[in-house]
Amino acid sequence: MMVEPVYATLVWAVPYLGAGLMALLYLAGVRREAAYTLTSAASLLLAALLATIVGYDVLSSGRPVLHEFTWIDGLGVKVSTYVDGLSAVMIMLVSWLSFLIGVYSIGYMKGDWGLPRYFFFFTFFVGSMLLVVSADNLLLLFIGWEGTGLASYALIGHWYTDEEEYWVGVPGRKALGVPMYFEPSHSGLRAILFTRVGDIGMLIGMAAMYLLTGSLSIHQIAAEAPVWMATLAKYHLLQLVLLLFTMGALAKSAQFPFHEWLVTAMTGPTPVSALIHAATMVKAGIYLVLRFAPIFYYGAINAPGPLHDIVVHDTYQYFTIVAGLGAITAFMMATMAIVSNEFKLILAFSTASQIGYMFLAAGAAGMLVEEANTLAFSAGVLSGLSHLMSHAVFKAALFLISGWAIHVVHSRFIDKMGDFAKYMKVTAIAMWLAGLSLMGIPPLSGFFSKELTLKAAEEAHLEWGFLLGAVTALLTALYTSRLIVRVFHMPPYEKPHHEPHEAPPIMLVPYTIMALTALALGLYWPGVASFLAKAGELTAAGSLTLRVEPAELEVHLTGTVAAILVGAIAMIALVWLLYKWINVNFRALLAQHASLKALHDFLFDRWYINAIIYIVIVYGFAGIAMFLAGVDFGIDWFYHTALIAVFGAFSYATRALHRGRPEYIVSLYLYLAGLAMLLAYLLWR
Repeated sequence: MMVEPVYATLVWAVPYLGAGLMALLYLAGVRREAAYTLTSAASLLLAALLATIVGYDVLSSGRPVLHEFTWIDGLGVKVSTYVDGLSAVMIMLVSWLSFLIGVYSIGYMKGDWGLPRYFFFFTFFVGSMLLVVSADNLLLLFIGWEGTGLASYALIGHWYTDEEEYWVGVPGRKALGVPMYFEPSHSGLRAILFTRVGDIGMLIGMAAMYLLTGSLSIHQIAAEAPVWMATLAKYHLLQLVLLLFTMGALAKSAQFPFHEWLVTAMTGPTPVSALIHAATMVKAGIYLVLRFAPIFYYGAINAPGPLHDIVVHDTYQYFTIVAGLGAITAFMMATMAIVSNEFKLILAFSTASQIGYMFLAAGAAGMLVEEANTLAFSAGVLSGLSHLMSHAVFKAALFLISGWAIHVVHSRFIDKMGDFAKYMKVTAIAMWLAGLSLMGIPPLSGFFSKELTLKAAEEAHLEWGFLLGAVTALLTALYTSRLIVRVFHMPPYEKPHHEPHEAPPIMLVPYTIMALTALALGLYWPGVASFLAKAGELTAAGSLTLRVEPAELEVHLTGTVAAILVGAIAMIALVWLLYKWINVNFRALLAQHASLKALHDFLFDRWYINAIIYIVIVYGFAGIAMFLAGVDFGIDWFYHTALIAVFGAFSYATRALHRGRPEYIVSLYLYLAGLAMLLAYLLWR
């Protein structure tokens, strides 16, 4: 079947049109909720159906789809939509998850005072993400990129009236004197500022590529990668430019040191959290890395003779940094999740941690550039894609479940939740399925994709990265099982004001479908491996394609895999033992042991990184600004007060000496000047 190329453009254009229609409805004075919910749902469903048609056509026919028309003739920029294997996977994943989250939103946001604004930005968000993953040139991609940033700012700060129930963090808590609780308006601002810092680097990288290739086309940048990368390497700029370009991805995907914005993004409505963490925003960053990793790898292995070794070395160093940042983020965020007491916050830490796995896989794959092992490189990149896909499904389910859990007890704190399995049997099953997938327990999809990322680190001989990834897997099982057991199988520490009950179908069905999908993907993993291998074949960078055998994307029960799996199961058993059988009072333990409390506070306050950022950057620059304001005030006072006073006094004294006509006063000045010069001459002699 041959689809019309325009369908590829309509995939991202339809949500934009839906958002535009909602804006017109609002301006026309329409305030009925159904007008906005139905418009949003219809546009997202249509986008998902179009994405499926286009994606199926690409993967079945083996031919990418291109649709373009001229936009800025002077720059040679076109509105060019290109769907290859990678884009096909992404548009189907993003569109269907967004649709299901949108359906859930209809029930969750019912009666909300900002509902029209919510669905406008929600739909706009999805359109922007679909544009990012299907754009064929960097300018168009960057427009979608910034669109996701704008929408996230609006949605994270949706409840900008800042009532305490919408905060994240414990009210009143401080670390190193810095408040650790955040209001929606503050969190929205943090999100846009943190990600804009990364975008500055991304723009510099884009500008460098444009200057060296004369084009913003991703295809042309890929085709000429050996030349422009060699040119940068000649002037010792290659590693710097690649890192600057990737800063945008690191910030967008909340990797260290840009991770703090994602933690406090939990102030938005819960479906927004699911959208950001599963389908949009943070996935844009890792998508960019997966899109450009093959381009950088291709450019390095094909760099011209005299500069070949330098290009390969600089590219290897770049990928090592990417892998390292991913491994560090994965471990760091997992340690924070262990002690957190907010449902959504635990999942937020988990998201940054799991995306760290994806960066580890992509970076480790790129490190194989020194060996020019294209087969293992391709498998590593597709491992990152597999974990992106797997994580998107189970994390969306977990966030939507958290939204209902928070709603029924009117609290975000897990200590006020408990015994939910007695009242929400379907939700409990969905929670366990999604949670076990996050923990990496077979036959759930998370087991296979997580093990493939660790395999990529092992192939690259990145021992410390592999070790951090393995320890993170154990920590993930620990904090996830703690969350599930605490919320669903233990009585609450504090009696809730409302008795829990099962979610209504409009909210229950979406996250149940996602949880079952996580199971189905795992049960049918050989088919998923074939699907990913086919997508890799159709993802080209220059003359390079990500060509692998499906067997390369399957997990075999080696000693290492078995050890990690046994460790994860042991973590689950440990949590069950401590909570259900021994019923350990952790609050009492912390009160009795100062060293344990110090460790708890260090992790609970996020390694003090947020506090240090505020002290050094926010407060530091505020201090500099106040100093400069004082200097400016001093200069202003000198010119407009002191100087006027001096000359005023001089003028007054002059008038006292001579009250004649103006020309006489001038004569007096000349006389005094001459006298002063004569005295100076005599003194100088």
